[in-house]
Amino acid sequence: MMHAHLRELRDALAGTDVDEVERWAGRAASALVSGQRLFACGNGGSAAEAQHLTAELTGRFERERRPLSALALHAETSSVTAIANDYGYQYVYARQLRAHAAPGDLLMSLSSSGNSQNVVEAVKAAREMGVVSLSLTGPAPSALAALSDEVVAVPGESTSTVQEVHLVLVHIFCAGVDQWLEQLETPSGAPTPRAET
Repeated sequence: MMHAHLRELRDALAGTDVDEVERWAGRAASALVSGQRLFACGNGGSAAEAQHLTAELTGRFERERRPLSALALHAETSSVTAIANDYGYQYVYARQLRAHAAPGDLLMSLSSSGNSQNVVEAVKAAREMGVVSLSLTGPAPSALAALSDEVVAVPGESTSTVQEVHLVLVHIFCAGVDQWLEQLETPSGAPTPRAET
């Protein structure tokens, strides 16, 4: 069983468009260095990976650099529970995005099914607001693949394999952001103020 899982993981990695995630990193670095924000969302293990992503950006990945504005939408528990109670769980991410995001910001969504309703509603809100939606999903087709500006679909047969590949992609994304920032940062390293909206 263990060897079968490792074979599935190897095949899923081989079938995943890693180059697309590296392109996302360049896009994100340009936005973040200009004062935009990155928001991330998911459910269960995908929520943990969303928070892993934002921690790597606000802290550091593998080298010293200035902190970047990145927020995991599930981590504000009072907001999540208030919105779920008053509006329904499907809106816990969309309503927060509407409260905090501005045009040109980024939303990174993670969903092994690609059909999680609260994540789908967040991507719908992003489209209405001019927020760029980047989604990591399981096999296509899916609702997120249809709605997102850009998507990388992992061809894994099991949820665990898809989530494991997503974690690899999170690390590739963070490494790419660091590499792009080395080229984009001003000599002083001073942050660019966030544009007023």
